[in-house]
Amino acid sequence: MKELTEYFSVLYKYRELISSLVAKDLKSRYRGSVMGMAWTFLNPLLTLSVYALVFSRYQRIEVPNYAVFMFAGLLPWIWFSSSLLEGVNSITGAGALITKSMFPAEILPMVKIISNLFNYLFSLPLLFGFMLWFGVEFTLAAIWLPFLMAGQLLFTTGLVYFVASLNVRFRDVQHMLANIMLLWFFLCPIIYPKSAIPPELKLYTYSMNPMAHLAVGYQDIFIFGRTPDLFAILMVMLAGGLCMILGIRQFERGRETFAEEI
Repeated sequence: MKELTEYFSVLYKYRELISSLVAKDLKSRYRGSVMGMAWTFLNPLLTLSVYALVFSRYQRIEVPNYAVFMFAGLLPWIWFSSSLLEGVNSITGAGALITKSMFPAEILPMVKIISNLFNYLFSLPLLFGFMLWFGVEFTLAAIWLPFLMAGQLLFTTGLVYFVASLNVRFRDVQHMLANIMLLWFFLCPIIYPKSAIPPELKLYTYSMNPMAHLAVGYQDIFIFGRTPDLFAILMVMLAGGLCMILGIRQFERGRETFAEEI
């Protein structure tokens, strides 16, 4: 717990620097592009269009309001996967900063997480627009959204710190992670309903998969207008807390060799 206390105190101390780096990261993402920040909406929309075409027309997954159903799970997945795929290189890609003895290395992974969190928040109006278009009612179940996001934030942060520090010594991590994320995506009930999971695989691909619980939770809130499985969300938050502890400890163990390895 000492590592977590020190970690949060450092984040608070350098909150203005984090805000500045997040703003810089968001601005630099689409610098030079004609559409600019519009790609925040266009990227998930184009991804949705491809999956919706394939799985509603060719594979014929019978789910009411399928586009909204998939979008509800796809947006938080993009936040999660983008945070990991960008965060894994947050230390190795900042050699000029890491070699400065006074620079707080622990803020770099968090910048990627927060940047992608803002992208998720910016994309929510697009989801609301889809709900309105397809006549999906917005209910009071949305009050549980911050709890889902908090659980995802804890889980994501722990994993990002773990892979970012591990990638400094073993650069294979960044290459393996892309393939792991692709497999992980298809193991989550995002493009198919939870009922489609084979019973013999449900323990491993759903019960033990925090992102699967989160995807279903978001779908419960936005599509079905009901309270998500609170026990499952509590387990996700506990798993997120454990990931935070393990991730920060791994980060602290590797911190002293960051400058040498880079």
